[in-house]
Amino acid sequence: MPLATTGDLVTRAAAAGAAVAAFNVVTLEHVEAVVTGAEAAGAPVVLQVSENAVKFRQGQLRPLARAAVAAAERAAVPVALHLDHVVSDALLRRAPDAGFSSVMYDASRLPYADNLAATRAAADWAHAQGLWIEAELGEVGGKHGEPPLDAHAPGARTVPAEARAFVADTGVDALAVAVGSTHAMTTRTAALDQSLIKKLSAALDVPLVLHGSSGVPDAELTAAIAGGIAKVNVGTALNTAMTGAIRDFLAAHPDAVDSRAYLAAGRRAMTRTVTDLLRVIGGTAS
Repeated sequence: MPLATTGDLVTRAAAAGAAVAAFNVVTLEHVEAVVTGAEAAGAPVVLQVSENAVKFRQGQLRPLARAAVAAAERAAVPVALHLDHVVSDALLRRAPDAGFSSVMYDASRLPYADNLAATRAAADWAHAQGLWIEAELGEVGGKHGEPPLDAHAPGARTVPAEARAFVADTGVDALAVAVGSTHAMTTRTAALDQSLIKKLSAALDVPLVLHGSSGVPDAELTAAIAGGIAKVNVGTALNTAMTGAIRDFLAAHPDAVDSRAYLAAGRRAMTRTVTDLLRVIGGTAS
């Protein structure tokens, strides 16, 4: 079906009190696994390419983006394409021509005033190009080479009043909030501040986004969505599944040299992870 837009998927989910899942992809196997898993669950999905993934792909954005668009257009469920955790203005400006309908502009590492100014400029440019834009306020941590973050440390959480002012002053379409999750967690042990999620949802008139969802248990995810989270980002869970499956395959087949065999095992593992998470997160194709 035609490529969906992130804004439409998230807006519909938010209006229904639900959430759409957004999976970070690094290889073609990631893309195929996410689309196949979404079809099995009968749920719409967002394919996300991060700035770190672009760096891994030798600075090239279009090859992976074009593969994602081609997979989306053949999918039996709505699939959108999102450029994630962009810190480079140059990369931001490459988004529209590569097929992205949305971007997450990440100036959260900056002091509040600088974050606001940079995000305002990014939002103005993005909207002029027809892009839906997400930003981040608070300290989710675990990106850009940062040391591990104590997600429960004083000052790490997003403050509702500050978030309301930030959204009003920047004009962003969605806000990623710091509520107890952390990027790059390999165990599902994060404890979310469910009360804060509800307060942020009540304070803001834009959808809330949960980053670092790979480390969040099923029950916490379900409660967060009920409290107002409308976009759930997942990345590390796919890499954990893929790496584990490849390790197991190579341990069982030490003489294997054909990469297709172990990459297929990794793709199957990621597909199961996508389907399982989508059944928790919910959402139906439309």
